[in-house]
Amino acid sequence: QVQLQESGPGLVKPSQTLSLTCTVSGGSITTSYYAWSWIRQPPGKGLEWMGAIAYDGSTYYSPSLKSRTSISRDTSKNQFSLQLSSVTPEDTAVYYCNAGGRGGSWGQGTQVTVSS
Repeated sequence: QVQLQESGPGLVKPSQTLSLTCTVSGGSITTSYYAWSWIRQPPGKGLEWMGAIAYDGSTYYSPSLKSRTSISRDTSKNQFSLQLSSVTPEDTAVYYCNAGGRGGSWGQGTQVTVSS
């Protein structure tokens, strides 16, 4: 069973860049699943898919976030990362990393608050 763990700052100031890393164990980001995703849930709202990096390094982004989002990976560390630029308080959410979609493996989630 693949396990995922998010890490990164819990507080980011407006206009700065949010950076999170997902560390994967029990499997490889180059073979175990087709895609490795970042998903967030703002307070009181549903889940929002932000983007993904595939097993071959290809990236896919939500059209609404594409201009501010970058997903990368470090295969030597079996990690993939999210960067979201120019954040506003509306980016406050619990951020999850995921493998294999809704029925796959999920990290426990990490709260990120955007506030000055």
